[in-house]
Amino acid sequence: MQTSIFFLVLVTYLTILIGNAAILLLICHDCQLHTPMYSFLSHLSILDICYSTVTMHKTLAMYVSGDKSVSFHSCIAQMYFYVALLCCEFFMLTAMSYDRYVAVCNPLHYVMIMNSKVCSVLSTVSLVLGFCGGVPVTLVTYNIRCFKSNEINHFFCDLLVIMKLLCYKTFNMEHVIYIESIFVGVLPFSLTLTSYVFIIRTILQIHSSSGRYKTFYTCSSHITVVSLLYVTLFCIYLKPTSSVTLDSEKMLMSDKLLMLFYTALTPMLNPVIYSLQNKDIKIAFRRLMTKNNKILL
Repeated sequence: MQTSIFFLVLVTYLTILIGNAAILLLICHDCQLHTPMYSFLSHLSILDICYSTVTMHKTLAMYVSGDKSVSFHSCIAQMYFYVALLCCEFFMLTAMSYDRYVAVCNPLHYVMIMNSKVCSVLSTVSLVLGFCGGVPVTLVTYNIRCFKSNEINHFFCDLLVIMKLLCYKTFNMEHVIYIESIFVGVLPFSLTLTSYVFIIRTILQIHSSSGRYKTFYTCSSHITVVSLLYVTLFCIYLKPTSSVTLDSEKMLMSDKLLMLFYTALTPMLNPVIYSLQNKDIKIAFRRLMTKNNKILL
């Protein structure tokens, strides 16, 4: 099944690249999409491409070369960039939720509040906090050199799988992870949830049902993406690692499937979600196709 798996991973990876690159190019090409919301969406597409590359490029290389080994430093680097890009996505989605909050709850001052400077600051802060968020757990892992085995039962160097290979109790490491998860996971989730509490309250105050639907529809893409991200990651990481041993193959397989869903299907579905549930993207795509047809004629 090596060949079949290779082509499945390859097609999935190419679909992620093409889908997110298409969204990115469309936003850059169409001046009507040069708004704060689509600026954040373009950053999100870049993050989806990056962390899919981080987790899937080694898998593809292994199937091509047949070499399934990875150096310790390469494994730690892969783990760091995966954690850092994941943290960046948390903060970027939080920035997008704030954008939706301002658009719905304060529409008359939206242009003044969400100006280009504010968008640049929010995007930069999201990236800086994300890449800083991956540092503590990476340093702790790097300083541990005693492992029960040199075989990683996963398709990339995931933090929880590495923790299961440690020779001694991982209480200190778990402590660092849970403290960090509050900062890069719980805090962004709480801010996103708070934004949507105010958004829903504002929507309920709209008298017409068509107005409520139209306002909620502008947030539906972001809600779907946030739900996919947090539900999947909560299922993977919010459980005691001591309950999972190296021999629990059934549990490991469920972790792999959930991680595959996050690293492959989620970034593959994001362009589809934003395309199908976003009228501006549809209009911009039709405008581009019409322009190309005129050029061909």
